[in-house]
Amino acid sequence: MECTVAFGPLSEADRDAVAALIHRSLVQWYESRLRQGHRFGDQAAPFRIFPDVYEALDPGETITARASATGEILGVCFTHERPTHLAVGIVATAPESAGRGLAKRMLELALAQARRLGRPARLVSSLLNLDSFSLYNRLGFVPGALFQDLQLAVPAAGLPGPAPAGAESVREARPADATALADLEFSLQGIRRDKDLAFFLQPTAGAWRVLMLPGADGAPRGFLVTSTHPSALMIGPGVAADEAAATALLWATLDLLRGKSVVFLLPCAATDVVRAAYTWGARNVELHLAQSTAPVLSARGVVFPTFLPESG
Repeated sequence: MECTVAFGPLSEADRDAVAALIHRSLVQWYESRLRQGHRFGDQAAPFRIFPDVYEALDPGETITARASATGEILGVCFTHERPTHLAVGIVATAPESAGRGLAKRMLELALAQARRLGRPARLVSSLLNLDSFSLYNRLGFVPGALFQDLQLAVPAAGLPGPAPAGAESVREARPADATALADLEFSLQGIRRDKDLAFFLQPTAGAWRVLMLPGADGAPRGFLVTSTHPSALMIGPGVAADEAAATALLWATLDLLRGKSVVFLLPCAATDVVRAAYTWGARNVELHLAQSTAPVLSARGVVFPTFLPESG
């Protein structure tokens, strides 16, 4: 007899199990398809940061699938309600539960939440995983911007060559800057994440740094967040008014990470920033695609997506 599955929120007691589930899911998929399971290490503990961060931001929003009889976690879908949209983060299922439709059901619950809010759902998904792309497409997500995943081992002595114009003006953002940064992103990308920015500037989980580039009038021309937590060293989210500002912010952020290897996403269309990253030694490791259930209005500037929390 097939076990029944119950869907509900995440509890504090579930977090280690969810970390183990995410780790097993990623290792199994990347190893079986690409022979790259090693990318995710051999320990599940670092993945505890995902439930910790999402629950710190939005307690009770995470969707879990569990065996009704035993309570075993079989799947997880992170969501994050924002004023302009519902962001969908990592969706993972236990390898042994493949083919049971758990990912589809969790996404349907997330989309129902978006409809109740009257807002589109947004996500960033891997283009290497055509199974997930097909699932999102069938559920109504429409592809948008294409991003390059770049990996860079920052030399201990710093990046090669001169700093780009504007890098000398980049400074640490302060809690008082949060509203101005949120306003900038809304003006450029049409989305708001005030709660996220307040979280990054006064962190309760992870170890975040936020850099901003002020213009001549003092108003921000861009900002870029980085997580320096050893479990999730990554750059983003962020936005910049133009490629020059984006390049200056990326340089200054990478300079914080001397001697470390980091992954970041850049829009393929931001060719000047991509070329600068290549010059500094970055190499491509994957492609990702922004998707939304509603038409995305023309965005301006340069966006830096991330996976923690999902940029949307």
